[in-house]
Amino acid sequence: MSRKRTIASLAALAVAVALAVVVPMSSASAATCATAWNSSAVYTGGMTASHNGRNWQAKWWTQGEAPSTGGSGVWADQGTCGGGTQPPPGTNCNHPAWVAGQWYPAGSIVRYTNGQYYRAKHENPGYDPIISTWYWEPYSCSGQPPTTPPGGNTGFVVSQAQFNQMFPSRNGFYTYSGLTAALSAYPGFAKTGDETTRRREAAAFLANVNHETGGLVHIVEQNQANYPHYCDTSQPYGCPAGQAAYYGRGPVQLSWNFNYKAAGDALGLPLLTNPWLVQNDAAVAWKTALWYWNTQSGPGTMTPHHAMVNGIGFGETIRSINGALECNGRNPATVQSRVNAYQRFVQILGTTPGNNLYC
Repeated sequence: MSRKRTIASLAALAVAVALAVVVPMSSASAATCATAWNSSAVYTGGMTASHNGRNWQAKWWTQGEAPSTGGSGVWADQGTCGGGTQPPPGTNCNHPAWVAGQWYPAGSIVRYTNGQYYRAKHENPGYDPIISTWYWEPYSCSGQPPTTPPGGNTGFVVSQAQFNQMFPSRNGFYTYSGLTAALSAYPGFAKTGDETTRRREAAAFLANVNHETGGLVHIVEQNQANYPHYCDTSQPYGCPAGQAAYYGRGPVQLSWNFNYKAAGDALGLPLLTNPWLVQNDAAVAWKTALWYWNTQSGPGTMTPHHAMVNGIGFGETIRSINGALECNGRNPATVQSRVNAYQRFVQILGTTPGNNLYC
């Protein structure tokens, strides 16, 4: 071998060694390509596929739609693969801020006011992601659900096991997660006073809910003949959803157009025009119940929340919810049904019922 070829070979070897040192550093963070996209395969939310040198993740069900940033937006770009680099999880979180009242197609991803991201499970006109959990779900930039979804149980005195024990035959609509997601609307509920007071309030609320829904079985009022009666036409806003649209729904069987209007205004939801939200979204349903419990006195003289946190007693919560029909000896069997549930629930929660159980 000539000296010239030897020098050239050594130079080539030096370059190769240099590349051997440099290339792994740049490719060490390169993403491995997922299984290649197949036009006949069905992909559901969270599944991945590679296409044109990039990894993609499906946001929802799709078939036959090639991964790209255009089209319906079903595919989320996860970065280059097989030799390129993929951004670390979280670095591609540049989704727009959520705007109340703006239309969002299914699959839209927004940044909520708490800094968390949410993805629209169903198209909606800008419903609140924290409240309308039927329309929105938590989303993380890695494509995996957050380990602790916002709105989860944050110190509620009733555990999920206790909730299930209280309502062994409940309708699947009434989820524990829906209840805990609703708690943020009224942070004083079951968190005011000492531990005994907190447990008594939670038990009182759930005991009344138990009676109103037959053990969390009924989502809507069962007597449909009553439906047209809940439209108070004297209200200036009328009944835009229809005369028969304001029947009882949810844990406290919210009814009448003026109650839907007031609850919707308080919660930032269009309940007057879309009362069906209460029967379609568990968190909304629970929020309407907490709205009544914490802000309305009904036929009574105080809110149920006030009655419990100030030691006035469970009986006064009955008066605030349905006192005109049940209290002062009008329907003792119904009152006893509520009291029985309350006594059972405080026992489950490891506390005592207190005084003044009847109204």
